[in-house]
Amino acid sequence: MATILDVITGEKPSLSFEVFPPKTSDTFESVKHATEAIAALHPSYMSVTYGAGGGTSDYTVSIAENIQKRFDVPVLAHLSCVSSTRGEIHRQLEKLQAAGLTNILALRGDIPKDMERDHLEYRYASELIREIREAGDFCIGGACYPETHPESRNSREDIRYLKEKVEAGCEFLTTQMFFDNNILYNFLYRIREAGITVPVVAGIMPVTNAKQIKRICSISGTALPQRFVRIVDHFGGRKDAMLQAGIAYATEQVIDLLANGIHAVHIYSMNRPDVAEAIQRNLSAIL
Repeated sequence: MATILDVITGEKPSLSFEVFPPKTSDTFESVKHATEAIAALHPSYMSVTYGAGGGTSDYTVSIAENIQKRFDVPVLAHLSCVSSTRGEIHRQLEKLQAAGLTNILALRGDIPKDMERDHLEYRYASELIREIREAGDFCIGGACYPETHPESRNSREDIRYLKEKVEAGCEFLTTQMFFDNNILYNFLYRIREAGITVPVVAGIMPVTNAKQIKRICSISGTALPQRFVRIVDHFGGRKDAMLQAGIAYATEQVIDLLANGIHAVHIYSMNRPDVAEAIQRNLSAIL
């Protein structure tokens, strides 16, 4: 199975989708069905998220293994460390290896409100990346924030930490969602100037639910361009209209990215096969 690095640096541009595992066992089958429907589209690859504290770690492995083995689609398994012990992380790495899952997106994760930093075994994603690199033959990706991580004091500090991830062994980066492509272009210029040369995958979220996207943006610090705000305000109260407008806006973002030399795009599809299929269809003659 190809590594994600091979996929995103290949001759053709890559279009990939993110899915998330179920939070509880009673929704496992419905989530599995949705992820299979997206995998049946044969995207360049798929990523499978990891619950805070590893609460859905077994589901992550199960969903990811099913996608990769049944549909022959490369899978990027997320792995968060902030609420885990080193023993738990290494046991998860063993599970991933046993399942044939060797592509990992290494993340710190959100620090629980009731947990003090002094009690954490992992404080930074770079620590996790270094351990994964030493643990086996994995292809390791990391996350980046074009609009600066909410906890960073400024963009210079954020880029310094990003460089530490790369120096620890991160081979590619995937961005947090953004709604103004110029934000990404400026970010790429700044990190290249800082000596970060690894490939960057652009993360795009199609907006299908106005309330949900406003909540996510308030947490992540993602800026909403006025043009985007007008679309959400106008169509947000009509479910089908917001779905169609959101897919159109995301498609337009992807087309602009590809036209400006961005080689890899990752769609935060929120387990929506209809959204994934619509975007893929919109780009059928472009990719």
